Amino acid sequence: MSDTIEKVKCLIIGSGPAGYTAAIYASRANMNPVLYQGEQPGGQLTTTNDVENFPGYPEGITGPEMMMQLQNQAERFGTDIRHGWVTKVDFSGEFHKVWINDEKEIHASTIIISTGASAKYLGLPSEQKYLKLGGGVSACAVCDGFFYRNQEVVIVGAGDSACEEAHYLSKLCKKVTMLVRRDEFRASKIMAERVKKTENIEILYNTETEEVLGDGQLVTGVKVFNNQTNEKHEIPATGFFVAIGHKPNTDIFKGQIDLDETGYIINAVPGTSKTNVEGVFVSGDAADHVYRQAITAAGTGCMAALDAERYLAAKDADFEVATSTYN
Repeated sequence: MSDTIEKVKCLIIGSGPAGYTAAIYASRANMNPVLYQGEQPGGQLTTTNDVENFPGYPEGITGPEMMMQLQNQAERFGTDIRHGWVTKVDFSGEFHKVWINDEKEIHASTIIISTGASAKYLGLPSEQKYLKLGGGVSACAVCDGFFYRNQEVVIVGAGDSACEEAHYLSKLCKKVTMLVRRDEFRASKIMAERVKKTENIEILYNTETEEVLGDGQLVTGVKVFNNQTNEKHEIPATGFFVAIGHKPNTDIFKGQIDLDETGYIINAVPGTSKTNVEGVFVSGDAADHVYRQAITAAGTGCMAALDAERYLAAKDADFEVATSTYN
């Protein structure tokens, strides 16, 4: 073994609500966790302007401020938080091997994966502009729909998630315009029918977004075009929601642990954070394609740390029994 290899008891990969919560619990359990923040320190919440649905913040809080508080809390209990991201893993041996930035090699007794998932966007410059400004572009109706009460919004998407989010928005907003790229939904029949029967949802088929309009700070409308006739028009709106899916940040784990067909990590034992590899646990959106909320991510971060602590305790107990038997 090279002198440059570092051995740690608990390695946490990722720094969103799941990663930091796991770090808090692991630190308090004397597991001396090392946490690597990844390419986006703080995760998706760092792109969220206002968070009003996380318990404990009656006046709300900005996403970046909340993540800084979580980081400070993890550091207070002794978490070793580092910059850098994991570029390669090998879970085939007794120790779980991880490489940081293709250079540093770490061997960990336990690993907690908290790499999250990334929302898919259209990639339009105007969309990205107002997303970064926090001025009206969102990929989460449950997170941000409240801010558009009694207003008119546009949502892009045609699958079950898009229908679910459109229906959610319809309960809050004056009008929801749904842009469907094809001449039919990809969603299940029951979800599509629910949207079609909702009075304040207008569905525009064969319609795509050309530009998100705004005043430089806030969204004011959306310019769309019919991909069959090329006819263009503008839709007044204060919110632009994108519901075309998420991509779990799990590519580096392919071939190492079990993933489903879309790349989400599979919980080997339902109701736990365990993967199919002993000593490797998962928390947050890397395994959650249903809820995708900060509070649920934090909850699974707690679960992962507790599962990791129990795993280490059981190994220590087995070692003591084996030593006692040998003596």
